[in-house]
Amino acid sequence: MNLIRCDSGFSEQILAIFNEAIVNSTALYDYKPRSLQSMGTWFENKQQGKFPVIGALGDRGEFLGFASYGTFRAWPAYKYSVEHSVYVGAQYRGRGVGKVLLQAIINASRDQEYHVLIGAIDSQNSASIRLHRGLGFEHAGTVRQVGFKFGRWLDVDFYQLILETPKHPAAD
Repeated sequence: MNLIRCDSGFSEQILAIFNEAIVNSTALYDYKPRSLQSMGTWFENKQQGKFPVIGALGDRGEFLGFASYGTFRAWPAYKYSVEHSVYVGAQYRGRGVGKVLLQAIINASRDQEYHVLIGAIDSQNSASIRLHRGLGFEHAGTVRQVGFKFGRWLDVDFYQLILETPKHPAAD
């Protein structure tokens, strides 16, 4: 498996994974598949915030999944916290791809001197919860019945990982 930095040239591969998750799971609380046009804005926001989009390629060059992070909340005091996401193509789940991608996001967060990574995970997504716990994330709270999809109310668990960075935090 090879990790790469993705740009908008990977829009179709990322969109396919997003849309499969929207249609078939509660990993995303969207109702309708996204358009290819929406990916332009998505990549622009990542680029403006200097947020990486890390992709995983298989041995034959197939796109296995991706991970990224972005602004947790827009107020200045949250500047050292980011919310991340990890998505793996359905046919590649359970093979360690998510773990490699999440570790890459942790490393990138350290390099950019963020302090807290936050994952919002559907409470029924036991695979993602195990993945996060396995890399040191701790449960930070549950927001009950915050989403409604597939005819039922959904709870969201927040998991966080506190990093030793930044070396010199400042309120500016």
